[in-house]
Amino acid sequence: MAADHRRRWTTPEDVAVRLRKQWNTGIHLTALVEHRPWEPFYVPLSGPKPGDITSDFDAVITWSRSWAASDAPLRVEYRRVGGRIAGANDIPHRVWIDRPEHLWQLLDVQGDVAQYQHLIASAMATAPQLVPWMTANPNKVLALASEWPHLLATVGWITGYQGPDLHVRQIDVPGVDTKFIERHRAVLTTLLDISLPAERVNPDAPRANFAARFRFLEKPSYIRFRILDSNSMLSGFSELTVRAAEITAQPQGITHVYVVENETTYLAFPPISNSMVIHGGGYAITQLASLSWLCRMRMFYWGDLDTHGFAILNRLRCRFPQAESMLMDRSTLVTHRDHWARESVPTQEHLEALSTDESELYQSLVDGEFGQGVRLEQERIRFSALESALAETRRAYDSSP
Repeated sequence: MAADHRRRWTTPEDVAVRLRKQWNTGIHLTALVEHRPWEPFYVPLSGPKPGDITSDFDAVITWSRSWAASDAPLRVEYRRVGGRIAGANDIPHRVWIDRPEHLWQLLDVQGDVAQYQHLIASAMATAPQLVPWMTANPNKVLALASEWPHLLATVGWITGYQGPDLHVRQIDVPGVDTKFIERHRAVLTTLLDISLPAERVNPDAPRANFAARFRFLEKPSYIRFRILDSNSMLSGFSELTVRAAEITAQPQGITHVYVVENETTYLAFPPISNSMVIHGGGYAITQLASLSWLCRMRMFYWGDLDTHGFAILNRLRCRFPQAESMLMDRSTLVTHRDHWARESVPTQEHLEALSTDESELYQSLVDGEFGQGVRLEQERIRFSALESALAETRRAYDSSP
């Protein structure tokens, strides 16, 4: 039982652990930089009770002497404990940290303190707008101490740049490259949000998109398409991959567009008059949103018959309400039962742009009506089914007034 009591008595190591946790909050470095006067504080000690002096006197003496012998820069405050049997004894009650230097020494952080003060002084001279953030986040600053000169130089270069639009790759700071910027994107975003005028920050861009947020040139979106009508080829080319921003006009003679996901299906798409096929690329299909001329075309979307396929259709239709689905129906799914696969992570989001039939099939997939995670990949649908579906779209077009 006595040993159990001793395990609850505070040791110098326990105090060091507690002070380390307090140090890690950054409050002491913040107070130092803000020139707040040091206020001595104490750490209470859990020590022997009066009964321990009589039942485990030797352990009490050893514990008390451990504090007297400790070389930690702490001032020990004693209190009198005891009574008639064991007599009155002064034992450690709490320890005081009277000066900041005593805390630095105890935790062996003198180097961190000096380095932090140096970094603050450097920022005061070159980027004073960052000092409040640095003061409030000393541990983040110290964690990046070796990179801090490069971070400040990068912020200074971007803030001072007044030329034409650039790619991030063109930031010209010694020791800084795109990998450095990506590695430190989070802190650079914070520092630039503080440093740049409002017109140079795009508040609608996510913090994770460094280029968009700070109005650098972004990697362009590309559209890959094939002209399916040999009479409407563009300068002799049947297939092109071009920047989305540069497809500003509807190809001459093209009235129908088919959007498909699978590359092999895209390449095998048969010739059709007045038509083109676009390789959609899954959720990257949103890149088509900038092609306003697509609104004037009859559009068909053919994706995988699974929950994500319907989610992509829904996203496309939110931008192009005229988009029709093709081979994404219950009959196609059931007919190809032997080719079903498993969708590893189905979606269950609400899809408001689906038709009644599409929505019912989507919900059946979500509910597992055909089995858990059933999916029919586009490339597993018989090619004859595609040819029949294309013929039907042409008949509907040819019979329209």
